[in-house]
Amino acid sequence: MQQTNELLEKVSSLSDEHEYYTPIPKGYVAGKTKYVFVFGTVMSGLGKGIFSASLAKIMQDKGLKVEPLKMEGYLNLDSGTLNPFRHGEVFVLKDGMETDMDLGTYERMLGKNLTKDNFMTSGQILTTVLQKERKGDYLGRDVQIIPHVTGEIKYRLRSLALKSNADVVFVEVGGTVGDFENASYIEALRELAYEEGKTNVCFVALTYVLSPKMLGEQKSKAAQLGIRKLIEYGIQPDFLMCRCANPVTEKIREKLSIYTNVPLKHVVSMHDVQNIYLIPQLLEDAGVARAVLERLGIVDKVNLLLGQQKTFAWKQLTDTIISPQREIVIGITGKYTSIRDSYASVIKAVEDAGLHYGANVKIKWIETTAIDEGLSVEHALSGVHGVIVPGGFGKRGVEGKIKCVRYLRENNIPYLGLCYGFQMAVVEFARNVCGLMSAHTTEVVPECGEPVIDILPEQKAIEGLGGNMRLGEKDVLVKEGTKAFQLYGCTMIRERFRHRFECNPKYLPLLESKGLVFSGKHPQYDIMQILELPGHKFFVGSQFHPEFTSKPLTPNPLYMGFIKACLE
Repeated sequence: MQQTNELLEKVSSLSDEHEYYTPIPKGYVAGKTKYVFVFGTVMSGLGKGIFSASLAKIMQDKGLKVEPLKMEGYLNLDSGTLNPFRHGEVFVLKDGMETDMDLGTYERMLGKNLTKDNFMTSGQILTTVLQKERKGDYLGRDVQIIPHVTGEIKYRLRSLALKSNADVVFVEVGGTVGDFENASYIEALRELAYEEGKTNVCFVALTYVLSPKMLGEQKSKAAQLGIRKLIEYGIQPDFLMCRCANPVTEKIREKLSIYTNVPLKHVVSMHDVQNIYLIPQLLEDAGVARAVLERLGIVDKVNLLLGQQKTFAWKQLTDTIISPQREIVIGITGKYTSIRDSYASVIKAVEDAGLHYGANVKIKWIETTAIDEGLSVEHALSGVHGVIVPGGFGKRGVEGKIKCVRYLRENNIPYLGLCYGFQMAVVEFARNVCGLMSAHTTEVVPECGEPVIDILPEQKAIEGLGGNMRLGEKDVLVKEGTKAFQLYGCTMIRERFRHRFECNPKYLPLLESKGLVFSGKHPQYDIMQILELPGHKFFVGSQFHPEFTSKPLTPNPLYMGFIKACLE
């Protein structure tokens, strides 16, 4: 350990006398925090985030302080402008950072709220490096990927370790080994392992074992080549997690062990299971957590009693997954319905609330563009116990959503509108109850006759809204005696927002006179944030995204109320 710290002291200085360069955060001590690095081979979408979050959860349950970090190779500064079709859901953290959907997986598994410190993109790293270059921080040196970009990556990692005081930092490298955009990350992690010492890092590679139906057997060649690519980068994995539809055979595990130098007991089948919440137990049964703890030399930090208590609480949840008492069908309308990842947090929030009532929730996808093109609403919504209109942007499928909202309102079917769904509920009510047939949102029809949803001049100056998103966790004042107050049990809550457009205050007197209740608002301004219809089974809309704060063991109150109404 002393040798490692002496090395760090040397490499933190910059001169022409040597080639070492790694900026070290003040107060950082090598070895205090351990690192688990997770890579993917063969193809993307293997479940690196699910694995990493599951392993981190096991260690957290055993009393260790864990902290996740997701590395993305793209040059965007955040995930806010990415199309859900291409990259899945944009997950918003409490500080407003727009991130990859895997951050949602980490928050749900670990039951904790993350910040921008837990998310990294190549765009962020390169921007910081170029800003330092402009300030002359590199003392006239030519700025290069090595050591400056890799140095900045390592600095961010160590800063997170220092700031969080974590026992273990879990680092997930997005994409696949071999992608050009990930090369600087992989090199930085190789360097960090060299600097920290072998006992302080653990490398895990997820791979994919092919099982072509035409052959009727599992094949490991693609997995072998993918791991070989990682080894070419100078990284020898300590563990191989083998993804496959069915349990990976011992023969395949032996073959992978031989060709990659990974001990057979560390080559683990991570096959498909019914629900991702079952993964922690799969890893525990396979001895992965114990082996990683031994690899990092921190077995003595484990709290066995706490681990047993946490495991019991989680098992109560997973028992419902395996043996639900009843089943309901929830419709989700939208325009990204062909890609489940587009609504990942909504799906998990619905499932989590269902589990607390002993129910298995099945999702019926409702493509609202089909309703725009003539599909009847009755047919589209047949067989559902309740419907969610989730967030979204743009005009495609809007009229179909409005028709769905009307049908749900008039037929007393539980409805939950999220962000855009809140706005569509206002438009529908204004048209069909208040008689404002030209009511719309200026996001879709800028010059509409009745702009009940709009960006207002006086709102643009509030909280730095401007023409940009209103992002992150904000206070919401809840009105007593309402459904929202009944669900939350208090008058002040905090929820996460991601929107530009608001309910136009000009129309509030008319909307309220016709029976629409705004049960949640901005504490100081006439910005409406929750709406509901008294007398309806459940008709609630929120300008915020309650799914971002919903956790398996503590589902968001709005989802709990919605699912309860659907079950009744």
